Amino acid sequence: MSGRLVLFDLDNTLLAGDSDFEWAQFLIECGVLDREVYEARNQSFYDQYKAGTLDIHEFLDFQLKPLSRHPQAQLAAWHREFMERKIRPLIRRKARALVERHHNDLRVVITATNSFVTTPIAREFGIADLIATEPEQRDGEFTGMVRGIPCFREGKVVRLEAWLAERGGSLAACSESWFYSDSLNDLPLLERVSHPVAVDPDATLRAHAERSGWPIISLADEC
Repeated sequence: MSGRLVLFDLDNTLLAGDSDFEWAQFLIECGVLDREVYEARNQSFYDQYKAGTLDIHEFLDFQLKPLSRHPQAQLAAWHREFMERKIRPLIRRKARALVERHHNDLRVVITATNSFVTTPIAREFGIADLIATEPEQRDGEFTGMVRGIPCFREGKVVRLEAWLAERGGSLAACSESWFYSDSLNDLPLLERVSHPVAVDPDATLRAHAERSGWPIISLADEC
């Protein structure tokens, strides 16, 4: 594998919001999770993520446990409703155009959000390849645990290199590589690609991009 690789972060990059956060809110609104117990914790974890202080293992314990309490068929039915109510309204027109602009390249969504939540979202963008945090499964059902290395911060670099190695390649072997992201948490991977692009970045990433001369773009749709 030695061609052009294009990596897209998902939450607050291709989406005008955070799918992890919205999934928990969706389950709260449906009465699946207790609002009093979960809503404040969901917001707290989201704030920690934005601040760059998130303990990923503590968060995954919170986020993946509900998957283990329900059969896959029920989760899939909820996810279809989640896509319609929560995700499609967050899909940016400019994000679709950006993805399409790279239609001749190898396109990959790489995200810390778990693959159960994000696989249908990547498919909605027409992107077949996804690298995400993997929920552990046993006998076809989720255990509430994570499998392997979470796809977060330095873990994104590790997971990407492993994914490329399985296909006989490496990041260094790519003729060109792009990574589009909004978050300071993605600096380890942004610094590894040949074309890092900050998308509606948080303050830390914006400052780093300005110092480094990286492009800064916005995918926010005009009113």
